[in-house]
Amino acid sequence: MSYFRTAILLATLTALFMGVGFLIGGQSGMVIALLVAAAMNLFAYWNSDKMVLSMYGAHEADERQAPELYALVRQLAQAAGIPMPRVYIMDNPQPNAFATGRNPEHAAVAVTTGLLQRLSQEELAGVLAHEFGHIKHRDTLLMTITATIAGAISMLANFGFYFGGNRNSNNGGTGLIGTLLLVILAPLAAALVQMGISRGREYEADQFGGEVTRRPLWLASALRKIANAAEEVPNLDAERNPATAHLFIVNPLSGVGMDNLFSTHPNVESRIARLNELARQLGEEGTASATAGAGDAGPWAEPPRRAAARGPWG
Repeated sequence: MSYFRTAILLATLTALFMGVGFLIGGQSGMVIALLVAAAMNLFAYWNSDKMVLSMYGAHEADERQAPELYALVRQLAQAAGIPMPRVYIMDNPQPNAFATGRNPEHAAVAVTTGLLQRLSQEELAGVLAHEFGHIKHRDTLLMTITATIAGAISMLANFGFYFGGNRNSNNGGTGLIGTLLLVILAPLAAALVQMGISRGREYEADQFGGEVTRRPLWLASALRKIANAAEEVPNLDAERNPATAHLFIVNPLSGVGMDNLFSTHPNVESRIARLNELARQLGEEGTASATAGAGDAGPWAEPPRRAAARGPWG
């Protein structure tokens, strides 16, 4: 997905928010909605990382507490060309991860204890590289803003339901049917726009992660493991905060498996197919591209055959 299309979808989301405000309070309601959206986005810009990390009970880990994880994050951050992000661990049995922060200089990556227990070091590298793609492209801020506006639209629509919408003589009022349509369709439209943004960014982060490690199949294997475990192991924190589900590398909510209109994430099989294609492309050019990066930190800078012979981290 191009950045232009993402900008269009974000503008659509903002316009939808203002439209709901207009239906509830006329022109005054539209202006108020615009001001509220600006205030919420400003608040989200400065505080979104703290909020989401607090929601999931994430605690920051340093080099002494998690030396292997910390070293891997440092190596991958260098290879990805981003500053060293803060590292957080969530005490959660479901394997999953997300990145947050307003920009690469103020970013954090959070992984669950389930992820550290279930994934190999290679698979963990693929997941982290994916998350660093979100940080590199500032998706962490974009996806937080879309979640903020989408949540505000739902809140505003419910407000319109209880207070009956705008019934002044200037616009004739929404009426009962209009109010019901407002409550049902506005949040649905907002969710569809949010999903359109989220899906596109996931595909691009997958590609970035595969290119950084030069081993797309590491990420493909991790995605399959995480998706299978997500169907069996509930993420209670995510169930309580469904608006944040799109932040995770794989949808943490139960009952999500198909690549349908209402999923915040692309179908895992579709993502794996793209990673397999990327692996074929890198395999055809693997030796040349790996040799060009021989000075990079991390074993992903070596040709595949050499790395396999000596172990991925040795």
